[in-house]
Amino acid sequence: MSEIPEGPHRVIGTPSPTPTAVDAPSSSSSAPAEPPAATDPPDTGHAKRAERLVAALFILAFVAGCGFLAAYVGLEVGQSDIPPGADAVVAALRSNLALGTSLSVALLALGTGSMIWVRHLTPNIEIEEQRHDLKSEPADRAAFQKEFAEGAAISQVTKRPMLRRTMLLATAPLALAPLFLLRDFGPLPGRSMRTTVWRKGLRAVVYGTNRPLRPSDMETPGSMITVIPEGYSDDADALAKAGVILIKFAPGELHVPTVHDGKTQLYGMNWTVDNIVAYSKICTHLGCPVALYEQTTHHILCPCHQSTFDATEGAKVVFGPAARPLPQLPLGTNSDGYLVALSDFTQPVGPSFWERG
Repeated sequence: MSEIPEGPHRVIGTPSPTPTAVDAPSSSSSAPAEPPAATDPPDTGHAKRAERLVAALFILAFVAGCGFLAAYVGLEVGQSDIPPGADAVVAALRSNLALGTSLSVALLALGTGSMIWVRHLTPNIEIEEQRHDLKSEPADRAAFQKEFAEGAAISQVTKRPMLRRTMLLATAPLALAPLFLLRDFGPLPGRSMRTTVWRKGLRAVVYGTNRPLRPSDMETPGSMITVIPEGYSDDADALAKAGVILIKFAPGELHVPTVHDGKTQLYGMNWTVDNIVAYSKICTHLGCPVALYEQTTHHILCPCHQSTFDATEGAKVVFGPAARPLPQLPLGTNSDGYLVALSDFTQPVGPSFWERG
């Protein structure tokens, strides 16, 4: 024998329990009146204690949610927000701990309070409903409205305003969280992605040592070195677009580059100095750093998806998913003999999907 469930047993939409003959029309008047459902728990003292506990959990969720928003705004980990001498890893760890702890407490308190509400404040009622046509009769719609009102009363939402208000209070920070998260997107880039910090006369310095270069510093054909614009070694946003690779060639190895400015003029060897050519280090496929160079074939390789560029032909694509050549930086020398840029890139750097205005 199966165990009889506790609490009142209610059947919604079932016919009269009185047996009827097969295919015999049933009369709606013969269905017994459904007893009203109990809307209050039997132990009012226990319910009052549970109500206070749930309200306390919802208030805790509200405080933790506010803490999450405060940690998100106040514990940023960008380079400009780290004090001198501080470790970026420690700053990121501190931010992650604050964000993770506060959000976990907010969600756990909100979930625990909701479970206690359902288990200890809502009466245990078993409800069954038979299958019926999808179209609802007017009487069914009226019955649904009545049952909905009964359900609201059973859930204690209408009878316990303290629970209702604290629950809304607890969810307020979580509802506002997307506004804070969207803050990271910042303004649209507009035309900022079309340019870099390279400009006429800006010296190229070795990445890591910030040492300026003369053409004589690259004597061996086949050598490659990464350079950045002078004065921007600590500007991560500028270096994200301005990284450049210099490649030294033997006389006669370089051909007229196919890089152009989007019009009709083709730029040739005047963009090089002493057979040294400069290309953007950002792959035009997905923005990975192209840091591999094969001297025998003069191919520049992107290690992420194997896009391959011919360095002797204006870094044109010879293999892989990249859709366009690496942009070339016009090179020259200043009065002191150091390598400098003659202008910015004439083509936007980076992958084609970047928003360029």
